[in-house]
Parts: sequence; structure tokens; C-alpha cells
Amino acid sequence: MRHDHVISAKDLSREGIEEVLDRAAEVAADPAAARGRQAGTLLGLCFFEPSTRTKMSFTAAMKRLGGDVVDMGSVESSSVTKGESLADTVRVVEGYADALVLRHPSEGSAKMASEYVDVPLINAGDGAGQHPTQTLLDLYTIRKSAGLDDLTIGVMGDLKYGRTVHSLAHALTNFDARQHFVSPESLQLPRSVRYDLHEAGASIREHTDLTEVLPELDVLYVTRIQRERFADETEYRAVAGEYQIDADTLAAARDDLTVMHPLPRVDEIAHDVDETDHATYFQQAHNGVPMRMALLDLLLGGDR
Repeated sequence: MRHDHVISAKDLSREGIEEVLDRAAEVAADPAAARGRQAGTLLGLCFFEPSTRTKMSFTAAMKRLGGDVVDMGSVESSSVTKGESLADTVRVVEGYADALVLRHPSEGSAKMASEYVDVPLINAGDGAGQHPTQTLLDLYTIRKSAGLDDLTIGVMGDLKYGRTVHSLAHALTNFDARQHFVSPESLQLPRSVRYDLHEAGASIREHTDLTEVLPELDVLYVTRIQRERFADETEYRAVAGEYQIDADTLAAARDDLTVMHPLPRVDEIAHDVDETDHATYFQQAHNGVPMRMALLDLLLGGDR
């Protein structure tokens, strides 16, 4: 994997996914063994959108490997406000770092930026497109709790604009997974994503009601319905209210159901779910550090 870019979950093979997940499991089991492995390495952070978990976990991962980060900072304090292009920005930051992490609001931006740099570039989210490292930590979490083969997973919420959903759906085509997508009709999977999944031979079904599929699920992956996509607040409220879960909702679920969420949540998962054995979303977020440590180490050619 050394020197590869990580742009889309569609580019990940089962072998490549398992390599990262296996390394992440090793790191999680013995974090001290990875310390110093990337001493002297600098990771460049270029975040054109807000981020908490992704940015902080990449920072923690690089520092735990013995390296450090250089951060472009906010868009408002950068040369972007002077009209600098994305291509020029990444070419400049490439000169300061051994690898780059890019988050940008425009779909396709990471692919374009990768064509201008020679160091590894990692897509940390490009608009409504892809978020491959979120997918890798999601897969790591799923593998620990339910396994990745003979898996029945439900994905609920904003399936149209949710880049975490698109990435995860593509990656799961590498495994024996039955995927159920639950959303209002206005927020169903984009036609292009649905086409790709069918072409890959994925087993998918679409629903508007969680109750018809909940008892079958090994994993329920909940996403936020994005208020900003609705022109009418009443319309948003009507839809969002139908796609919330609480502890009572989960009474119909299997005892070993794993509930996940890429976070941040608003009100789609009630806080009483946090106290159940189903809740896995905070551990899911924590898994971002060992997974990103593993990915960075593989990209940068770390020694075992």
C-alpha cells in the first residue's frame, strides 16, 4: 500500500481492507509497539470543512506513531481567501509534509487534488461523495462486533447526501453482506450508487419503515437527516420525526444488535439508547485512532 492515494471506498479490495483492519487490530492490542514507528514524519492537514473526529483522530494517530502534523488551519485564515486554487494549495502543502489529508465540500475534489501531488493523499470527505477512512473504521467496528461475512446490515437516514453511507455500501460489496436501506423516498440512495451496487452484485433492499426489517439486523447504522437540505422546516420535521430510534424502538431488535452512527448525532438516536448494550457509536469513534494509525503506517511504509 506504500505511496498509494486513498480516495474512494470503490477502490478498496477485500485484501486491502483486511490488511488495514488486521494492522489496526495489532495496534489496538499493543499500542506501545507502534510508538516511534513514524518518527520524523509530518502529516499535512487541509480541512476546508469543519471536523472534530476525523481531524483529531488523524492528529492523534500521527503523533502516536511518533510523527507530527502541520495544519493549514481554517479556510478564513488561509490563502484560499485570496483566491488560491485547491491544486495550488495541495502542491504547496506537499512540500511541507510526507502525506496529506484533505476534506473539501466539492465532490470529486480529492481525486482532482491527488493528480497534483506525489505524496499519499487521503480523502477525509469530499462533499456528498466518499469518506473512505470513516468506512475503514466502520468496517473495523463491524468486524469486531458482528463479523463481515453473513452480515445483515440496515442503514437508516440520509442516504442521498450521506458520504459515509455511500462509502460503506461500496466497501461491503467485498463481503457476504445483505444491505437494507431505510429512508424517506426523498432521501433514498442516488441512482448512481444504486447502479454501482447492482453492478457489483450486492444484495440490497430499500425500505421506508425500519420496523419491517429491524428484527433481521445484525447491525443498524444510523445517520443524521440533514436539515439544511430541506427548503421547508415543516417538511424536515415530518421526515426526521419518523427516522428516530430510542430504547423502546429496539425492543423488537435482536439482543446482539449493534447500533452505529458516524456522529455527530442530533436527535435521531435518543440518549436512552446510550445505556443499552446495543450502543457502539462512541467506541466506533474511538476506533478511528488505531485504524488511522494502521493506514498511515502502511501508506508510509512503516516497519513492523
